[in-house]
Amino acid sequence: MNRRLERLRAELEGPLLVTSPVNVLYLTGLSSSNAAVLVEPDRARLYTDFRYIERARALDGVEVVETPRAVLPTLAELLDGTVGFEADHVTYAGWQTLGANGLALVPTQGVVEALRAVKEPGELDAIRAACAISDRAFEALAQERFTGRTERELAWRLDQLLHDLGGEGPAFETIVAAGDNGSRPHAIPGERSIEAGTLVTIDAGTTVGGYRSDCTRTFATGDLPDELARIYEICLEAQEAGVAAVRAGITGVEGDAASRRVIEAAGYGERFGHGLGHGVGLNIHEAPALRPESTDTLVAGNTVTVEPGIYLPGVGGVRIEDLVTVTEDGCERLTRFTKDLIAVS
Repeated sequence: MNRRLERLRAELEGPLLVTSPVNVLYLTGLSSSNAAVLVEPDRARLYTDFRYIERARALDGVEVVETPRAVLPTLAELLDGTVGFEADHVTYAGWQTLGANGLALVPTQGVVEALRAVKEPGELDAIRAACAISDRAFEALAQERFTGRTERELAWRLDQLLHDLGGEGPAFETIVAAGDNGSRPHAIPGERSIEAGTLVTIDAGTTVGGYRSDCTRTFATGDLPDELARIYEICLEAQEAGVAAVRAGITGVEGDAASRRVIEAAGYGERFGHGLGHGVGLNIHEAPALRPESTDTLVAGNTVTVEPGIYLPGVGGVRIEDLVTVTEDGCERLTRFTKDLIAVS
């Protein structure tokens, strides 16, 4: 029995056509670029083409239907009545294709994503393993020289370390942001050499079994100007306050506020312009969200980032991030590499 499909059925009022590749993978175990699964009260049918059919037929708990490569036009011919669809994942052209023969389509949002937000023990084990690799990679990188190397060179080196230590691939494009580039939260590593006397923010992760890690640490290349040293201490205090606040029952707004109030009290509220965190799993950004406009409430099994930052245009920036899993009375910190400010050469 496929327990994930059973959990989904319990949430449905009618048939649901799942077309998001990540959601298809989560529900059935099939990784593909061209598949859909129709979940009904009494059965689930997985539709895919010749390229994936052998792997699909080896799966348990789902009927498999081979289709031509054009899956959506085929479904438009095969299905009738009323079917829910994933509004966040079907394009307008796809919606037109599905409804071309009279199929009544009902938009849904976040149904499978809500299930994915609560991690099963095996999922947590994979995320823990990915985080352990990240920890070792950060530790190894901290022993190397930073100054005189480019951001891009350092990012490539960290990617190599993650791979050599057992990571299956990058969780996302590694960020290395030194000096004034650090004021950009999603900075693109460049070719300028890293200088002494500044902060270097590094945001990276890897995958294990398809599940991702996410960790940010900020390093000092020697003695820092007073303001950079100060914003590091403020950011660290804010990050630890956020971790301390995370537990089942708090809202995403409350979690965000626990860190944000520390930065605001220090006078840098306008320089923390993004949310505190996001869910991590098969995707690097998924439910739930910790931010001022969040509508989520945390439950045990959620796995979220806690990543406040302070960004000073033309000067530099700092971000400190842990990945944690929510428990009834707090959280388990999955990224364990030190958050003390490390001075590198």
